[in-house]
Amino acid sequence: MRSSTLAALITIALTGPTLAKLPPPSDEAKAKAAQDAAKSAWSAKVDAYKVCQIEDRLARQYHASSKDAPATIPTPACADPGPTPVADKPLEASEAHSPPGKATSPPSTNATSAELTGTRKK
Repeated sequence: MRSSTLAALITIALTGPTLAKLPPPSDEAKAKAAQDAAKSAWSAKVDAYKVCQIEDRLARQYHASSKDAPATIPTPACADPGPTPVADKPLEASEAHSPPGKATSPPSTNATSAELTGTRKK
């Protein structure tokens, strides 16, 4: 009887947190998720387009080099996915720092720190 009670308590303790509900995502999180989904769908289309181009090129090479190749079967042309549907933020809008400007002088000089600060060495 004790072991069954103990097993029931352990089961309740372990399953309780799994039944808790998470708060609904914010509007920003939903927009970010939709943007990520659109980017990944576009990336999948780009990958399929590249594979299609490679398959077409290999088929042309095979038919050109082999005399015993079967007749070509007309296939639909590869569909270009076009530009990315979601524009990336420009570098400055993504809060990245600007690259440093070009150096106008060497990074170091032959002057000692005492000469630079105007103090004498003790």
